[in-house]
Amino acid sequence: MKTKQDSPGVYIPPPLIYVLIFIAAIFIQKRVHIDDALFRLRLTRGICILFLIAAFFFLSTSLAKFFKTRNTVILVKPASSLQTDGVYAISRNPMYVGLLFIYLGITCFIGNWWNIILVPLLIFIMQAYVIKSEEKYLERAFGDEFIEYKKRVRRWL
Repeated sequence: MKTKQDSPGVYIPPPLIYVLIFIAAIFIQKRVHIDDALFRLRLTRGICILFLIAAFFFLSTSLAKFFKTRNTVILVKPASSLQTDGVYAISRNPMYVGLLFIYLGITCFIGNWWNIILVPLLIFIMQAYVIKSEEKYLERAFGDEFIEYKKRVRRWL
């Protein structure tokens, strides 16, 4: 049952996790260089732009939904409602999808294979630390409504 004090209890802001992994990849590239020729191709630059456009879509629509419903994006505060429509009918975590697309889009522009190599680690950390905590909380807070939503909509895409 949802209590006023209940929350996902995620104390590290998810965007910071993306930034830390991104910076780690840059440092690794300085130590263990991998050629970036593929990233200089025109096609790759086009893919960068597509990632960034997709990121804008996922982030702007999901954040707009949260602001419209006066919900919180701060993961140590309780949610006021369960988002299930709009972009949330495509992904249970469109903000994290948007952040991943920004990560990949910027990666293409800077040309660092280590950012790509570390994507599975990033996804693992997001799922183990952030998303699992959020899902446990949402199940406590919204019960069957969240369980049914979880059956209909995938975690990422």
